[in-house]
Amino acid sequence: MNSTYILGHRAVTRLGYGAMQLAGPGVFGPPRDRDAALAVLRAVVESGVNHIDTSDFYGPHITNQLIREALHPYADDLVIVTKVGAMRGSDGSWNPAFSRDELTRAVQDNLRNLGLDVLEVVNLRAMFDVHGPAEGSIEAPLTVLADLQRQGLIRHIGVSNVTAAQIAEARRICRVACVQNHYNLVHRADDALIDDLARDGTAYVPFFPLGGFTPLQSSALSDVAARLGATPMQVALAWLLRRSPNILLIPGTSSVAHLRENLAAATLNLPEDAMAALDAIAGAPAAH
Repeated sequence: MNSTYILGHRAVTRLGYGAMQLAGPGVFGPPRDRDAALAVLRAVVESGVNHIDTSDFYGPHITNQLIREALHPYADDLVIVTKVGAMRGSDGSWNPAFSRDELTRAVQDNLRNLGLDVLEVVNLRAMFDVHGPAEGSIEAPLTVLADLQRQGLIRHIGVSNVTAAQIAEARRICRVACVQNHYNLVHRADDALIDDLARDGTAYVPFFPLGGFTPLQSSALSDVAARLGATPMQVALAWLLRRSPNILLIPGTSSVAHLRENLAAATLNLPEDAMAALDAIAGAPAAH
């Protein structure tokens, strides 16, 4: 069963869907197969998932336009989360877009391309380092989003690719609905942060749920998967769901078959010895 957790003020399925892979190679340009991309989005909603993560800088514009074509008018319970703070260069590069004009335009682009009057959740993607969190003030861009929230264009604000200090800074400006950072079986820099957020009732949304495995670590995961008759991705997702109740997952895929495999992770039971083996991949037990 795909359990739920509160995101903003809405209950969303803990195993959601990330739309990034629906764009072309390098998250740039149109998909190789537009009909297949639309079919995946429709299958997401038909399977009961009501949390879709996207951004207008995926493509750019492509994934939001696909979501609108496939799913508009949207079901009442569907929560579409988007992201601002970056823009794409003509060469596909990812560049910071933190000025008031850039952020306002990004929100307007998301509204237009999704066909919405208000965005349910907007994450600010910190861009001090494209590859991971780095310190730097996010007060100015978050103040812009808080202004747009007061104007009624945004319901809830989240932060992405951030440090604990930046989350504390954000909370002085607005209520933080969610944190979206890099976290998985191996990359566990946010272990303490996840537990702190869980105590506050704040959702944590890990990206790259399988990223960064070395062959040795991958083989350890594969051993558990083989024993349970599951795929490594299913086991990795199931571990994350077990890790903490405030974790919301947004695995992406451009394949309906792969989508169904991912969603099956919600029903995968990990026995204690499997959890111990998975915890040991990173060298230290995690709280459950």
